[in-house]
Amino acid sequence: MSLWLRLIPAAIIAAAASSAVAETIGVAPGEPLQAVLDRAQDGDVIAVAAGEHPGAISVNRRLTLAGAPGAVLTGNGAGTVIRITAPNVVVRGLTIMGSGRDLQTMDSGIFLEQSAERALVENNRLQGNLFGVYVHGASGSRVQGNVIEGLRDIRLNEAGNGVSVWNAPEVTIADNTFRYGRDGIFTITSKNDRFINNRFENVRFAVHYMYTNDSEVSGNVSIGNHAGFAIMYSNRLTIRGNVSDRDRDYGLLFNYANYAAIEGNRVTGGSRATIGNGRDEGADDEKGMLPEPKPAQAGSPQDGPEKCVFIYNANHNKFRDNWFERCGIGIHFTAGSEGNEITGNAFIGNRNQVKYVGTRNLDWSKGGRGNYWSDNPAFDLNGDGIADTAYRPNDLVDRVLWTAPSAKVLINSPAVQVLRWAQNQFPALYPGGVIDTRPLIAPPPKPSATRGQP
Repeated sequence: MSLWLRLIPAAIIAAAASSAVAETIGVAPGEPLQAVLDRAQDGDVIAVAAGEHPGAISVNRRLTLAGAPGAVLTGNGAGTVIRITAPNVVVRGLTIMGSGRDLQTMDSGIFLEQSAERALVENNRLQGNLFGVYVHGASGSRVQGNVIEGLRDIRLNEAGNGVSVWNAPEVTIADNTFRYGRDGIFTITSKNDRFINNRFENVRFAVHYMYTNDSEVSGNVSIGNHAGFAIMYSNRLTIRGNVSDRDRDYGLLFNYANYAAIEGNRVTGGSRATIGNGRDEGADDEKGMLPEPKPAQAGSPQDGPEKCVFIYNANHNKFRDNWFERCGIGIHFTAGSEGNEITGNAFIGNRNQVKYVGTRNLDWSKGGRGNYWSDNPAFDLNGDGIADTAYRPNDLVDRVLWTAPSAKVLINSPAVQVLRWAQNQFPALYPGGVIDTRPLIAPPPKPSATRGQP
C-alpha cells in the first residue's frame, strides 16, 4: 500500500476525533468565565447565560463566545475587557462594558491582537469603553452589526474611537451604529479595508482615514458630527454612496488624498432639530466634555457644514454625481490640488458655491457635461440639458472679500455693483478661477441614503 493511501484513513480519524471533542459549554452567572476558557478546546462554543459576568478575560483558542439575550460582561475598570490572541474567534451577542481609560495601553471593550486573524465580532453592544473594538493588526477580521457607544463623561482629546484599525489589511467594518467618543472609525497604516453601511452620531469624525490605501468607504451615514468623512494621506480609495447630514464643519475632507473615486455621495445642511452636533455651545463646550443631544429652538436658523467639501493638496480624484446642499461653502478647493475631475455634481443653495483662491483657470466640465448650480440663471434654448452660457461661481469681488473680509461693508455699494456689471459685459475682466463651460440645466438624481436614513 502506498504512503498516500495509508495517510487517508489517519486523516479521517483525526478529523473525526477533532469534531468529537468540540462541544458547547454553558457558563452561568458567577461561574469563572476565564477558567472555562482555559479548559476549552479549539472549536468549542462558550454559551454565556443571561446575567452579569466579570471580565477581564483572554481568549487564546479558536472558539465561539456567544451570549444569550441579557448576557453582560463587565470589566473591572482597568485594561481591556476581552483580549483575543487566537485566530478565527467569534464573539457575538454580548453586552461588553467597563474597560479602563488608558490611551497608552489602548484599553478596549474587545482588543484583537495581530495573531487574532479572521476574528468575527458581531451583534454585540459595546458600551462605556475607551475604545470599542481595537483591531491591532488582526488581518481579515470583521466587525459587523454592533452598537458601539463610547464614553460620554470625558474630554474629547481623552476619548477613544468606536473602532480603531492599525496595520490590518482585508478588514470589514459593516452595519454598525456608533455614538459618542472621538472618531467612529479610525484607520491608520492599513490597506484593502471596507467600511460599509455604518451609522455615526455624536462623534468628532465619522470615518477618519490616515495612510490607508486601496480601500472602500460606502453606504455610511454621518449625522450631526464635527465632520463626516476625513480622508488623509491615502490613495486609490472608493468613496461612494455616503451621506453627511448636518455635520458641523465638513461633509467630506480630502487632505493629501489622491486617485480616489468620489461618487454618489450626499452632503446636506439644515436644522439639527433633535440631534447633538458633537460639541454644542454652552457649559459642555467650555468643559470640553462630550455633550448630550440638545433640541434646537423653534425658528432657529438653518445650519449645516461650514464646507460641504474641502480639498487640500489632493490630486487626480474623480468627483462625480455627488449632491452638495445648504453649506456655507459648497466646495473649498486649494493648495495646488491638480488633475481632479469634477463633473455631474449638484451644488444647491450653498451660501458660496465655490471658494478657490488661485489664479489658474479650471474648467469643471468633461465630455460635454459639467455640474448643476442652483444659482445659475442661464437658459437652455436648444433643449440639450446644457446651459447656453458658461457658469463662473466667483468673480473679482469674491477674491477681494476672501483677502480682505472687512470689505464686506461695501458689498451693496454702487461701485461694487458697477464692477460686477462690467465683468458680466466683459468676461476678460474675470480673474483666473473655476469655470463650468457646460453647466447642467437641471440637477442629477439626488443620491438616497442607505442605512440610517433620518
